[in-house]
Amino acid sequence: MSTGNVESWTGNMAEIGAAYPFVGIETPLMIAGVVFWVWWHICQLRSENRELEEAVKKHGNAESLNKAIDASDPNKQ
Repeated sequence: MSTGNVESWTGNMAEIGAAYPFVGIETPLMIAGVVFWVWWHICQLRSENRELEEAVKKHGNAESLNKAIDASDPNKQ
């Protein structure tokens, strides 16, 4: 019985070559992964900044937010 190009596993593995699919596509996949990772972080930062700006508009400026945080801190009372 034969499994692909390999008829006997007793030979030199270097002569057989890779035994997995998509050989040679590792580098493009890694580049695509890094590009996607950087893009995701940029989108996430923009989204979080947008949410922060909405919260500041809703609750007031930085000074009033700091006062509210200080007032709710049990260690400062």
